[in-house]
Amino acid sequence: MNIIGFNKPYLTGKETTYITDAVNSGKISGDGIFTKKCHAYFEEKYGFKKCLLTTSCTDALEMAAILINIQPGDEVIMPSFTFVSTSNAFILRGATIVFADSNATHPGMDEDSIESLITPKTKAIVPVHYAGVSCNMDKIMAIAHKHNLYVIEDAAQAIDAYYTGIDGIKKPLGSIGHLSAFSFHETKNIMCGEGGMLVINDEQFIKRAEIIREKGTNRSSFFRGEVDKYGWVDIGSSFLPSDIIAAFLYAQLEHLEEIQQKRLTIWNTYYNLLSPLAQKGYIKLPLITTGATNNAHMFYIVCKNLEERTALITHLKEKNINAVFHYLSLHKSPFYEHKHDGRELPMTDFYSDALLRLPMYYELSLGDIVRISDTIKEYFNESINIK
Repeated sequence: MNIIGFNKPYLTGKETTYITDAVNSGKISGDGIFTKKCHAYFEEKYGFKKCLLTTSCTDALEMAAILINIQPGDEVIMPSFTFVSTSNAFILRGATIVFADSNATHPGMDEDSIESLITPKTKAIVPVHYAGVSCNMDKIMAIAHKHNLYVIEDAAQAIDAYYTGIDGIKKPLGSIGHLSAFSFHETKNIMCGEGGMLVINDEQFIKRAEIIREKGTNRSSFFRGEVDKYGWVDIGSSFLPSDIIAAFLYAQLEHLEEIQQKRLTIWNTYYNLLSPLAQKGYIKLPLITTGATNNAHMFYIVCKNLEERTALITHLKEKNINAVFHYLSLHKSPFYEHKHDGRELPMTDFYSDALLRLPMYYELSLGDIVRISDTIKEYFNESINIK
């Protein structure tokens, strides 16, 4: 019986061709022809004001923290159920992280808890669009406006996902906050191995973002002919990727609609096959929140507890199927536990214990999905019979 892995990067066929083109262009460092093509693609398709490719989503978040001038003692509100990069970007600037709990119905942050966490030291809110499903951005932006806070969308998983707010306008995720960060890691819908992007929606940050990305120099302005020489004008680092990375990414972007359509088919097949288990109360299936679209980044199920999830993982592994859990609660991490304010975050801990991600990649066949779903059903049938 063949092994079904958790993830397999999908290649469109043009990646190596475009990498060769980038090499032959003689410009393989940052901001070459393919970087510019990627920037134009995102700005035209999604209406982002300014896009800057980065070496990772982590770097994009770190740039955002610099841009909003995070200082030691500033507080930043974000979910605890997220990857460590969301938090690290602000910790590196000296911020205190104030963790919000997850929702009772889905792993995204509980927007209703945000306002109670705000203090005079709060500088920003960082919503994470978990599994590409939008947070309630109307509520978050209203709170931010009321308290004069920045909003930085962690849209690592949210490429080609949208939110329709109370105004009835469908907006791409990443276009709503002041800044946003995307990931193109090999586990994402559109990928280049390692890569990311900073999206700037507030014009006040555009010029400085280019400087920070170029090691604190005004090199980009120099190459556009805006200054006659360039020098060190601000803090920064080497955040821009090689044009070889951008060439790989552009080959993926040309097939975005095809990739998204296939992933949605896989997601919907899982949902339909596993719905009987959810209807009987054995598991919970992903919730697409009000106003959100489904970009099919991830398919997960929620078990009743840690013991059940552990047993199900073992059962799947015995059948050569690799399913994995996701984040561990950041507020209980060895690094931050003693810095956390002591509040209980029960839903965060629940998802850390009970959420299970199923294999999700372009080349999964219908037979693979049926086999995975049948194996999950088999586990619950055997478990119920034993009891």
